[in-house]
Amino acid sequence: MQFSENVARLQPSATLAVSTLAKKLKAEGRDVVDLSAGQPDFDTPEFIAEAGIQGIREGHTRYTPTPGTPALRKAIAATYSQRLGRPVDPSSIVVNSGAKHSLFNAMFSLFGPGDRVLIPVPYWTSYPEMVTLARAEAVPVVGDPARDFHMTPEDLEGAYTPQVKGLLLCTPSNPSGGVYSLDELRAVAEWAKARDIWIIADEIYRLINFKGEGPAPSVLDLPEASRGNVVVVDGASKAFAMTGWRIGHTYSDPALAKKMSDLQSHMTSNPSAPAQQAVLAAYTQWDRSMKEVGKMVEAFKRRRDLATRLFEELLPAFSYVRPDGAFYLYFRVDSLFDERLKDSSAVCTWLLEDAEIAMVPGVAFGDDRYVRMSYATSDELLEEGIRRLAKAVVER
Repeated sequence: MQFSENVARLQPSATLAVSTLAKKLKAEGRDVVDLSAGQPDFDTPEFIAEAGIQGIREGHTRYTPTPGTPALRKAIAATYSQRLGRPVDPSSIVVNSGAKHSLFNAMFSLFGPGDRVLIPVPYWTSYPEMVTLARAEAVPVVGDPARDFHMTPEDLEGAYTPQVKGLLLCTPSNPSGGVYSLDELRAVAEWAKARDIWIIADEIYRLINFKGEGPAPSVLDLPEASRGNVVVVDGASKAFAMTGWRIGHTYSDPALAKKMSDLQSHMTSNPSAPAQQAVLAAYTQWDRSMKEVGKMVEAFKRRRDLATRLFEELLPAFSYVRPDGAFYLYFRVDSLFDERLKDSSAVCTWLLEDAEIAMVPGVAFGDDRYVRMSYATSDELLEEGIRRLAKAVVER
């Protein structure tokens, strides 16, 4: 069958594929410990869920303005106003059907044929595919594992050509959990500004931060003199445990926001109306939301500590990036490679079939030496999964 060049090279989402397979095996009666999921295991906070239900009852079930309801855009803009210490025009906000949609809108609106986009490795699996859909060229840039793969201007300069128009930056990182310091962000932002490169800052995990108090550092925490063209991508999915509600947003220059809204008008019309009502409650009752987020972050940090302790105890030969945010442990498995286990995909297949543990191979994130484990699950299942992993490695 002949397909359009638009999708001919497109690969499915590896993270969703593993999660789907794990669910299938569970449905068949297999005792699978699923450590692949990139979503919180908590329910959406009750007051947010109730606002969505009430929205349906009040008739919020029809089309809304393409970039989101005025009330929700105003509420999101208010959080940026508080962060920046100045008024933020709601026209800078475009509400999307999840942060994945937000990222696609930004890339499709900014990049095209002949453009190159720098993508730090390890990267979230959809970044290169989205760049490809925009008909631009994705350029992986590998950082130093000793720095938790964080980019430096020297790393980026080594990949720079005049065709580079964009840089994708995810902090806290999916898949590594690494968190850039403000000084690291300043160095990268100033490098990009000097070359007129757009930064797409994926901050969907910003509130899930274990390093210091409060959210992870953001490019918006930098003085305006240090940053140039920036699109911030954020949303409700991770911090508010709302992955299925599908609400993300972008914050950008209003002129770009208008273009992204125009694009969205031809793709999805508008985000879900009831979901927008739910997220409106999260943003207008911010203090209440932060209390709920704080509880989840406390649990994720406890699980992070449990996972790293068990790795030190049971798997001391497996190095990993110490996660300071998000809810992933990114660890190295190439010491297992042999004639049968030739790569990270083979390792994950072996672990799923023989040890009944589901994790995501590092090849999906641009580095075949690693595997990503999610600790967005109960303490009991997390410990069981790691003990199964250790047992499988010892027996092998």
